[in-house]
Amino acid sequence: MTTLEKAPPVPTTRNGRRMPGWARAALVVAIGVGILAITTTLTGQYQLTSSGTTQAAVRLLLPILFAALGGLWSERSGIINIGLEGMMILGTWGAAWAGFLWGPWAAVVGGLVFGALGGVLHAIATVTFGVNHIVSGVAITLLGMGITQYLATLIFLPISRNPRQSPRIEGFETFSIQPLADWLAALEGEQRVLLSDAAGLLGGLVSGLTPLVVIGFALVPVSYYVLWRTRFGLRLRSCGENPVAAESLGVKVFTHKYIAVIVSGGLAGLGGAALTLNPGQLGYLEGQTGGRGYIGLAAMIFGNWRPGGLLAGSALFGYVDGVQLRAGGEAVHALLYATTILAVIVAVFWALRRHWRPAVIALVAGAVVYAVYWAIPEVPREFASYAPQLVTLLVLAVASQRLRPPAAIGLEYRRGEGD
Repeated sequence: MTTLEKAPPVPTTRNGRRMPGWARAALVVAIGVGILAITTTLTGQYQLTSSGTTQAAVRLLLPILFAALGGLWSERSGIINIGLEGMMILGTWGAAWAGFLWGPWAAVVGGLVFGALGGVLHAIATVTFGVNHIVSGVAITLLGMGITQYLATLIFLPISRNPRQSPRIEGFETFSIQPLADWLAALEGEQRVLLSDAAGLLGGLVSGLTPLVVIGFALVPVSYYVLWRTRFGLRLRSCGENPVAAESLGVKVFTHKYIAVIVSGGLAGLGGAALTLNPGQLGYLEGQTGGRGYIGLAAMIFGNWRPGGLLAGSALFGYVDGVQLRAGGEAVHALLYATTILAVIVAVFWALRRHWRPAVIALVAGAVVYAVYWAIPEVPREFASYAPQLVTLLVLAVASQRLRPPAAIGLEYRRGEGD
């Protein structure tokens, strides 16, 4: 069987044409809302579709989204950036320092600049000196941890009397999109099946917003446009696919790789700023990234190195994290029920296309999850707190069958190699 035969079919319309990307995304969202609505009705876990859960999910997905976008820029140019975590750590300290002195907008700039400095180091190591990308990324993460600990002790200890955190900084004021937010809140309060669930999920997306949230979501289509619809983006992606051919056509491979990795670091630094400006924290705290740089990398891989896909991955991880924070083990337990419904839908999809093996696998997986759901009355809170990490592992295991990374990713390249 060829690779083409193994690939999942692309949804099509009745006339056989390929369904547009926006239509496929809308279909997936509609199915997801329907599954959550059914789960909420049958389990009584209304926090699954509440606006408060969605607001928490948005705050939690934001740093992951920035890190994923950073990984996209770097890896599309052919440079593996496992140092996103370290660049995000640098961004948390830079944002706290600048925010303490000059306010929230300065915090955004400080996070971006400090993260970009980490990107500069990664670019020098990998592009100029040909250091292994993984080794360089790990080194930058360790360096970021050490530098921020030293700077926190040097700068913040005399002020806060605590070398592990900064003084509280000023955050952004939140806002809502009116009158849409009030209308959705009223509809959510009516407790109508499906309609109120959809209103709760959408209401959290248009209320309790900050400028940094708007920037984060806006950067998804901006990144798509720059990387896929401009001459610069085409040249940058060609560096990740075939740098020898790109250079033979006059593309400055080193320059594009440097730009991509520095932008990657700046975006990861914005993820650090998002953590620092989180209304629940508003300051630097040692270890506050909590591996979100790695989760962002996983979201990017889940999204197959595409902006829309990494947004979906970030939303998934952020939502699971938001559910466990808002409602604990009971809500995470209800998600097992939702997973069972999803498995049945996937099985039916494959069966209608007469692909019996994946249909059976989906049914078996759904039966196993359902058995766990009935056997365990509630997921312990200590275990539920690791739900996002477990989702990361499961998603990567499933997504690994359809991944298509840039062809020259991770490969060392020297100027003039194609001569």
